[in-house]
Amino acid sequence: MAMAESRAITDHIAQKFASKGAQLVTGEAEMKVWLQVEINHFEPASSQLGWEQVFKPMFGMTTDPAAVEANEAKLTKVLDVYEARLSKSKYLGGDQFTLVDLHHLPNLQCLIGTPTKKLLDSRPKVSAWIADITGRPAWAKVLAMQKH
Repeated sequence: MAMAESRAITDHIAQKFASKGAQLVTGEAEMKVWLQVEINHFEPASSQLGWEQVFKPMFGMTTDPAAVEANEAKLTKVLDVYEARLSKSKYLGGDQFTLVDLHHLPNLQCLIGTPTKKLLDSRPKVSAWIADITGRPAWAKVLAMQKH
C-alpha cells in the first residue's frame, strides 16, 4: 500500500505501532474534528506565514506584508477557537497528546521564530499548550536531528 499524504501516513504509523509508545490516536469523534480544524484552518494560514517570514528570506525573496497581515488575521481566528478549546482540555484532541497536537508542531516551530509569535504568546492557554508540546523529548530529538 502506497501513501502520499503526511497525515494519512502518521495515522497509519500511530495505529500500527500503538503498543510501542504514546497512544496518538483515539477512537473519539472529537479528535477527528480537531484534525479537520488543523488541516483546514490552522495549516493554511500558518504555512503561508512560515513561507512569508521564514522561507522567503532564506531564499533571498521579499516578504509580502499584505500576505502576512491577511494570514495573521486568519490565524487569529483559529487561535481564538484554540484558546477556548484549551480552557476545557489539556490538548486540542482531548486530555492526552494525539496526532492533532503532533501535526501542529512543524508550523508552530517555524512561527515561534517570527513576529507572528505575538499571536501565540497573547493567548495564555495556547501559549501553555505550545510550551507543553514543543517541550516533549521526542520533539527535542527531531530538532536535534535537523541540526545535523
